[in-house]
Amino acid sequence: MITERQASVIPGWPMVVVFTALFVGAAILLVGSVANLVEPGSLSGLRGVPTYLLAPSLLALLAAVGCYAGLFIVNPNEAKTVQLFGNYVGTAKEPGFWWMNPFCWPKTKVSQRVRNFESAKLKVNDHDGNPIEIAAVVVWKVVDTAEAVFQVDDYENFVQVQSEAALRNLAMSYPYDAHVEGELALRTNSTEIVEKLRVEVQDRLARAGIEVIEARISHLAYAPEIAGAMLRRQQAGAIVAARTRIVEGAVGMVEMALDELAKKKIMELDEERRAAMVSNLLVVLCSDQHTQPVVNTGTLYQ
Repeated sequence: MITERQASVIPGWPMVVVFTALFVGAAILLVGSVANLVEPGSLSGLRGVPTYLLAPSLLALLAAVGCYAGLFIVNPNEAKTVQLFGNYVGTAKEPGFWWMNPFCWPKTKVSQRVRNFESAKLKVNDHDGNPIEIAAVVVWKVVDTAEAVFQVDDYENFVQVQSEAALRNLAMSYPYDAHVEGELALRTNSTEIVEKLRVEVQDRLARAGIEVIEARISHLAYAPEIAGAMLRRQQAGAIVAARTRIVEGAVGMVEMALDELAKKKIMELDEERRAAMVSNLLVVLCSDQHTQPVVNTGTLYQ
């Protein structure tokens, strides 16, 4: 594994002054030596420059020009990985104007800003085999530039592919809706599901030196071909739950009414009248529509 280490850099502006002075001095010596070589003493200001300095001054001039190639800029929240003849020598992360050995090339720019990736709407089967559509947003940044550059071919594409793979695996591991109490589901347990998604994406991207800051589901729905059937199923479940609650309340109210009648001794009911009263009360309390009262003008039994 190639791990990140700090590159040895030199401030750039002092080196600019040194290279400029070297360039000017070498240029003066080169001109003087060439002039004296062509016509000795032709330039009074450069008189006395020996001709044997021609080659050294030319080399110094070329060296000064070549040293300028070692200057580079590092912007805020940016890093540059540096190689020397194919070997990784370090990463320059401190913002500023710097100089390194001009043979250290290439200097690969790596952004360390926080970025986000939104996946496409993926069509997968959940744990129960129902086709669903799901998408996610992953917020990430590079924390190890050496791993990001040298461990994977293209770390941005790596983030995209591995995030979508983790999202598919998560969607196939849990049902869309929970059918058993306490079961994790994609729709109802969003907090737990999002944390599991972040952990799985982080495990996949750690080898590329990437930190996952946040991962959340941005879209979740049944696939269009079963959306209508699943909607009716949810509506039926809601109706059953509401009816169950109504019946429980109605039975409690009937029980309370019978207890109050017996306790206050308002009337004595035999089993037949008691059953009729219970039936009528349950019809009134559980009916979807308003009941129509029937006035009995006869006796209690007619």
